[in-house]
Amino acid sequence: MDLLSSNSFLMMEKSLGYLWTKQAAIADNVSNAETPGYKEKVVTFEESLKGKLLQASRRAAPVKAMRQTLEATPFSVTEQTVQTRMDDNGVNVTAQMAEAIRNAYQMRYVMSSINTDLAILNSAIRGQ
Repeated sequence: MDLLSSNSFLMMEKSLGYLWTKQAAIADNVSNAETPGYKEKVVTFEESLKGKLLQASRRAAPVKAMRQTLEATPFSVTEQTVQTRMDDNGVNVTAQMAEAIRNAYQMRYVMSSINTDLAILNSAIRGQ
């Protein structure tokens, strides 16, 4: 199977895109922590993808169905309706900063996985 078009490589690409979108939402949340009425942004992807992949695995051609599911599943950015302060601002800066650090570690892990796969491909191309 071609490494660059495999389902696992596509999943890493989608994961990196999700984490990048999540990092941007966290940055928006922190920068608007003092804006009255601002609602915290939340990015979802994992929950909807898990159910769709389970359905795809039960189809007649599961590998192809899973690839189509990965390509078609978008990230969802929603506003959280929880209010933490009297000015209707829903941002908890401490929780957002902890989530930003967690997200950065996840991004680093995915990038490391992608780099490892590309290094293997590079070695194969060079014949080493």
